Amino acid sequence: MNSYLIQIFSFWIATFIVWFILAPYYIDLLKQAKLWKQIRENATIWKATEFFKLHKDKVWTPTMWWALILMVVFFMVLVSMILQGIWVIDNSLFNRKETYLVLFTLFTVWALWAIDDFMNIKWIWKTKWLSARFKMFWLIVFAVLGSLWFYFKLDWAHKDLLIPFLSHWIHIWIWFIPLFIFVIIASANSVNITDWLDWLAWGLLLFAYSVYAYITYDQGLYLLSALCVAIIWALIAFLWFNIKPAKFYMWDIWSLSLWATLWILAMMTNTIFVLLIVWAIFIFETISVIIQLTSKKLRNWKKIFKIAPFHHHLEAIWWSEETVVFRLWLIWIIFSIFGIMFYILQK
Repeated sequence: MNSYLIQIFSFWIATFIVWFILAPYYIDLLKQAKLWKQIRENATIWKATEFFKLHKDKVWTPTMWWALILMVVFFMVLVSMILQGIWVIDNSLFNRKETYLVLFTLFTVWALWAIDDFMNIKWIWKTKWLSARFKMFWLIVFAVLGSLWFYFKLDWAHKDLLIPFLSHWIHIWIWFIPLFIFVIIASANSVNITDWLDWLAWGLLLFAYSVYAYITYDQGLYLLSALCVAIIWALIAFLWFNIKPAKFYMWDIWSLSLWATLWILAMMTNTIFVLLIVWAIFIFETISVIIQLTSKKLRNWKKIFKIAPFHHHLEAIWWSEETVVFRLWLIWIIFSIFGIMFYILQK
């Protein structure tokens, strides 16, 4: 076990060092390539003209920062494979039992939304981004394949779920498949919805991955824990180079791929309800959008919030961006502690 702790600590330090070396060069590359993000003035979710007024100063900020996070993570995986090949370490981060599925999820979701990001940046075709139907189709395909893999290959057909506050497990049998698909689809944009404030979604993801770094280590999934730590320190390094005002954005691709990966971690560790506790703010933000849209449709365009999702409503009632971010961080820390306590109690 000590050797695994050393390996986790080593990847922790190495990830941060690699980021410090590459980040300044990558920032210059983004600026030279003019990879600017466009803001959708008529957003398809909430037609947020007020949102545009609040954030118009963020137009033309470089994006595509997600590429560096993924490059560093996969670079660390490659380094671990080389170290295993020369017998420096016993197991690399590319491990069939623990990390194959997580790395596959990171890559596949990244690949789809990379196309959408690039189309938006370069204004390719008239739409300037992939249609919602096209992205939903591939998200459904991914969710179906993932559910079938867990059900048949990872033997979830014979596993049980723990219901919160009850002392017994329940067997959900074939209902696992629609549950998996529903959560993936329903939550796919939750991180993206909770974005557009400097550091907000970043911090919430950081806390969530910290919880799962502990859970995977506690369950003896040491390589998976090391991968979580690598992602955590990639996110920390991102903040180091992105103190307000933000110098770059990562946009849909990082939020969706990191969210999907968290869901896979929850399934692999059988901690779905822990994730729902930890994910409470993202869930509430998504619900606030649903409430807003429902109110507009049923009440002749009358709104519940000034802007949806809720964190933009707080901005609209004159909370500063920093106030919104730090208060939501505090709430998230509380939910993270509750999630860990629930995990410990359910064992």
